[in-house]
Amino acid sequence: MTPQLRNLLILLAAIAIILILIMLLFSGKSSFRRVISLFLEERTDEDGGEMPRKMQAGGKTPTDRRKSASDEPTQKRTSEPIVEMATLIRKSDDRLRVIESTGQVKLVDEYYELVFVTRKGQKLKIECSAEAYDKVPFNQQGSLTYKRNTLVKFKYYEDTVFN
Repeated sequence: MTPQLRNLLILLAAIAIILILIMLLFSGKSSFRRVISLFLEERTDEDGGEMPRKMQAGGKTPTDRRKSASDEPTQKRTSEPIVEMATLIRKSDDRLRVIESTGQVKLVDEYYELVFVTRKGQKLKIECSAEAYDKVPFNQQGSLTYKRNTLVKFKYYEDTVFN
């Protein structure tokens, strides 16, 4: 066997080993990929800063609200929009109403959540705006589009509600 042929076989074997390692480390269900995704996932608030662990007044942050029911199955958390057929079964909100001495009323720390049930029976907790919270009707089946537990739109027979 000539040295050139031997070097070529060594190179091909090294390429095959590297490809197998890439497939094992970066496959969809790889624990290595899950660990990497934890570090790469961005978690910021609307102002661009990092989310505080607890708010100053001792209230709950939006991430704490999501983790309140640990016995429920986890819903999908991808960065791409997900579309599913779902029905609204519950609405919940958390608002702090502040009344000034001048009589001015303002809402602080508004949080609106819609709970949908999919055709498969999975419950989805979706954050939304105040307008969408008011417009989405109960017991109306429609096409739910959400991204990272935030409502994008809910399209049903009579109307389409955008966040």
